[in-house]
Amino acid sequence: MNLKELSAKLGLSPTTVSRALNGYPEVNESTRERVMAAAKRYNYHPNTRAIRLATGRAMAVGHVIPIASRHEIVNPVFADFIAGAGEVYSRNGYDMVLSVVRDEDEEAAYRALKSKGNVDGVIVHAPRLDDARIPLLTEIGLPFVVHGRASQVALPYSWIDVNNRRAFHRATEVLLDFGHRRIALVNGLEFMDFAVRRRSGYVEALAARGIAPDPRLMASEEMTEVSGYRAGRRMLDLPDPPTAFLASSMISGMGIRRALEERGLRMGRDVSVVIHDDDLSYMKNGEDVPIFTATRSSVRQAGSIAAETLLGLIAERPETLPSRLMEADLIIGQSTGPAPRR
Repeated sequence: MNLKELSAKLGLSPTTVSRALNGYPEVNESTRERVMAAAKRYNYHPNTRAIRLATGRAMAVGHVIPIASRHEIVNPVFADFIAGAGEVYSRNGYDMVLSVVRDEDEEAAYRALKSKGNVDGVIVHAPRLDDARIPLLTEIGLPFVVHGRASQVALPYSWIDVNNRRAFHRATEVLLDFGHRRIALVNGLEFMDFAVRRRSGYVEALAARGIAPDPRLMASEEMTEVSGYRAGRRMLDLPDPPTAFLASSMISGMGIRRALEERGLRMGRDVSVVIHDDDLSYMKNGEDVPIFTATRSSVRQAGSIAAETLLGLIAERPETLPSRLMEADLIIGQSTGPAPRR
């Protein structure tokens, strides 16, 4: 079925149907939903080449991934984020351009995407506190959405983030309410904005109960099973070891659990563990009953929202840049319990 035939079935002009399919703001929401439903029902797929010619768009979104030895992008949450974003791209007739570059070539990669017209916009991953990519993309005029925030950047920009500070504040309070006072933080790399916000929430919750944070109970590493294990083992060897751990990912939490089991300690009874759960499609936190008590926020949903936001920026170029702060759910699992008596 072509555009003209689909328009005839809907009783709308081809222009209206085309604009509805491509997200133009002048098409009202009820008409857009009707057109999208009909396109799905009749298995209509727009001619991407024709759209490119008509709109001057590349009909593609870019993701530039630097190769680095110590970088959060190696975390497998990236795959779920891309899955969520990819569904939105596919539904709207967009392709995804993935560029893997050396760290020193990242700026050149963005400039090349803009100058060649290969993409209509990009999504920025793993922002740092003072992220140079934000002023760069603003300067060259390439629409972008940041997955996360960069606290030290004053320029306005569009972002999608989870409330990391509040999530880890609540998680620390849960452990404090269980009577824990020696609470360890196994965090991500703290040149990353999300990790700084998580530490802030943890420290604030301790301070509110009159507890000074112990530097020996804080670790900042790549979020891997091995780093979680090493941090857990090191802290458990302290003269006054932690009775609870707060980990920035399920993967780090698995490493902490291995360190506990190695010492004959039972998670949830002898030592409590709270993690952050990205609700990964291939790594679930248990089935009927969660294994870990967790702050949970779907990274796949974040990918979908980021992609939808970016396509909206491409279509409309609004004066006010949209942002979205997602709140994490608190899930009670089997990994937490009252602080043991010393």
